[in-house]
Amino acid sequence: MTSPTTSDVVAGLESLRTSAPSSVMVRTLIETGLADQYTTVTGPTGMVLYVAFNDKGVSAVVPAPDEATFLAIYETRVGTQTFPGELPPRLAAGIERTLRTGKLGALPVDLTRLTEFQQAVLRKTTEIPPGELRTYGWVAREIDKPGAVRAVGSALNKNPVPVVIPCHRVGRSDGSIGNYAFGEAMKRDLLEHEGLDAGAVDATAEAGIRFYGSDTTNVFCFPTCRHAGRITDHHRVTFRSQRQAAAAGYRPCKVCRPAAA
Repeated sequence: MTSPTTSDVVAGLESLRTSAPSSVMVRTLIETGLADQYTTVTGPTGMVLYVAFNDKGVSAVVPAPDEATFLAIYETRVGTQTFPGELPPRLAAGIERTLRTGKLGALPVDLTRLTEFQQAVLRKTTEIPPGELRTYGWVAREIDKPGAVRAVGSALNKNPVPVVIPCHRVGRSDGSIGNYAFGEAMKRDLLEHEGLDAGAVDATAEAGIRFYGSDTTNVFCFPTCRHAGRITDHHRVTFRSQRQAAAAGYRPCKVCRPAAA
C-alpha cells in the first residue's frame, strides 16, 4: 500500500471544508467594528427613525419610509455595512430621553468618521435649545471659524445623526428657516413640534427683522430666543442688524449670543 501524497492529503482536507454560518460572519463584522446594527424607533411628530448603533453609541439616524430607503441613505451617508439588531437597554433609554426632551444629554454618539471641524459644528449645534433658531454664521463664529459659513452648512447637511443632533435648528442669515437634508417640510414639522411658530418666523424674516430688543434691559436677541419671547409688544424694539442694535446702545443677549461680546 502506497503512502498518500501531499496532494492527496490536501484534497482530503479540502473535502472537509464547510462554510461558516452567515450569522458568524455578521457577528464578526459587528464585534470587530466593521459593521453597525440598526433598529427603528418612533421620533418626534410620529415619524419612523432608523437608528444605527455600535459600541461607541448612535452612529446614524435616518428618517425613512422603509428599510430599503434607509439602507440606501445609510450606505451613502455612512459608508459601512449595517445589520438588524436590538438596542442595548442603556442606549435605548438614552435615545428615548433625547427624543422626548430635544436635548442630546448623555446619549453617546459616534462621530469618529467625521473630521474635527465637522464634529465641532455638530457639537455646537447640540447647544441650541428646542424650538429656537440660530444661523450658520452663528455656528461658525461660536467655533472660532467666522469665515467658514459655507463649510458649516456642508457639515450640517452631512450630519449622520439628525434629530438627535438638531441641525434643523440652524437657519439662514436672513432669519428664515431654510432648507433641510430631508426636506424643508420635515424641518418645519420638527421645529413646530418643539413649539416654534414657523409662520411668525417667516413674517419676521420677510420684514427684514433680524433681532428683537427690550427697551427695559437694552438687550437684543435672536427672535426665537426664549428671552425674546418674554418681551411684551410695548417694550419690543426691532433691529435689522447687529450694527443697528449696537448703535442704539443695546448689548447682545448672553444666552443666545446674537453677536460677539
